[in-house]
Amino acid sequence: QVQLVESGGGLVQPGGSLRLSCAASGSIFSINAMGWYRQAPGKERELVAVINSGGSTNYADSVKGRFTISRDNSKNTVYLRMNSLKPEDTAVYYCNAEGVITYQRTRDDYWGQGTQVTVPS
Repeated sequence: QVQLVESGGGLVQPGGSLRLSCAASGSIFSINAMGWYRQAPGKERELVAVINSGGSTNYADSVKGRFTISRDNSKNTVYLRMNSLKPEDTAVYYCNAEGVITYQRTRDDYWGQGTQVTVPS
């Protein structure tokens, strides 16, 4: 069984910074891509940033230049550094691991439980 555990959310003033972490655990052989999504109240879940096993990244236009995604493959951990936070960044942030291959030869996608980020207006 693969689990994703997120940490680092919280309340931060506009212009502040936060760093989210997500560690994948279990019988993991490899992970194709890891990413962060967010869902604000009344809105659909949206992609924030994604990084593949080779280090290529992709960002939502709304966070480009402010957020940085990184990954430690040896720890199966993905990070999201969020700078210059705005009230519109308020959401539950979810970690995603796509194309997880286990030593049991299964392949699946997994989600974390979510962590709240609040930037008051």
